This record gives sequence, structure tokens and C-alpha cells, in this order.
Amino acid sequence: MSSEVAARRDAKKLVRSPSGLRMVPEHRAYGSPFGLEEPPWVPDKECPRCMQCDTKFDFLTRKHHCRRCGKCFCDKCCGQKVALRRMCFVDPVRQCAGCAPVSRREADFYDRQLKLLLSGAAFLVTFGNSEKPDTMVCRLSSNQRFLLLDGDGDDHREIEVARIAAVQMLTEGLPPGGGNARATGMTLQYTAPGVEGLAQLTLTAGEDAEGSRRQATAWLAAMHKAAKLLHESRDQ
Repeated sequence: MSSEVAARRDAKKLVRSPSGLRMVPEHRAYGSPFGLEEPPWVPDKECPRCMQCDTKFDFLTRKHHCRRCGKCFCDKCCGQKVALRRMCFVDPVRQCAGCAPVSRREADFYDRQLKLLLSGAAFLVTFGNSEKPDTMVCRLSSNQRFLLLDGDGDDHREIEVARIAAVQMLTEGLPPGGGNARATGMTLQYTAPGVEGLAQLTLTAGEDAEGSRRQATAWLAAMHKAAKLLHESRDQ
């Protein structure tokens, strides 16, 4: 990829919307696949009462719109200001009591799990029905749009995140004494340009330089969360 194309992918601009300042991609096509569009606001004339507690709006009880769902509430039901990274807001924005906890949970993905995905991990990668896996480092691109797989020499592949159709975690048996099954890998199904049907690759957790699979296991858990956000964005 040329430096010019890479710069165009990563270029951002500051825009002002009724909801607040947003730092968005210069070109819409290069937006994060995990992002959400701003919702249309419920018109003031259509909400004489709070849509949560049914309090009537008047001179003292002002109406406020939740920046995540667009519905209309009183200050008591929509007084929290929470970061909303999926809509690229620069500052925390007003959200209702139903949306604020969701945005807080998503903040954990951006603050912790996204960093894991960007740093990458080592895997044994099997493409399609190939019998021989390749040792590769898999990571998310800086603009969050591609999975980058780097092997030996010039072996480099990219999968567009938006083309991922299905994700299945691979696990092994329950540990002694109970608990959750341990993730050992992941199967991704995706559409590939010029290929009919779905392509598939399987990631099996590999060992790092110290012989540990901890980084790969953490990366798999983060990717599983990313897949959930991806499907939510599509269903918006």
C-alpha cells in the first residue's frame, strides 16, 4: 500500500453536529466498521413528556435528547455525560439511563481490548481446507478496517473486517475444579473479492517468544467482542 493511500485512509476531520464535536474520517468509506451513526432526534413537538418517567415538560423541566438513541427525556432521566467512542465524539455526551451503561461497557473495549487487537498475537493460521497451517502474526490495522496477517518473508494478507460474516470460538475442555472453557482458536468466515461463497480461515493460538499462549488467548477474547460490535453496527 502506498503512503498516499494509507494517509487517505487515516485522515480525520473535526465536525460539529447538534450532539457535539466529532472527530470523523475525512472519507466516509474509511470509517471504523465498529462505528455507529448518529440517530435522528425525536422532534420536540412529538415529545411533550419525558419518554422515561412521563414527566411533563415546562419552563422549569427542560427536555434533553440522548445522543445515543435520539429519544427525549428530562434531566433526571438523561443527565449523565458518558464517552461515546463509537460515534467519534470528542467529549462525553448526554445519554439516557438506558444507553449510558451500554456506552460504559463499550469504553472497556476501546480502552483495553482494542489495544490488544492493534498489538497483535502469534497464531497458526489455516486458510480454507489447507492441511498445513502457517505461523503468522495477526493484528488489527490502525484504522480498524483490516485484519493484517504477516508470515515469513513477503507473506502478507489482509481481510476487510466489514466482510467478516461469522465468527466461531474454538475451545477445549473445562479446567479441573470447574470454570469456563479455555479459548484455543477461532474460525472466521468472510467474503473475498472475486470469490463465490464464503472463504474461511482458522486461527489457533500460538506461542510467543517466551512460550506462552496468553497473548493469543487474550487477542481471541478481544476479537470475539469486536465481532459482537460489528454485528450491532450492521443491525443499526
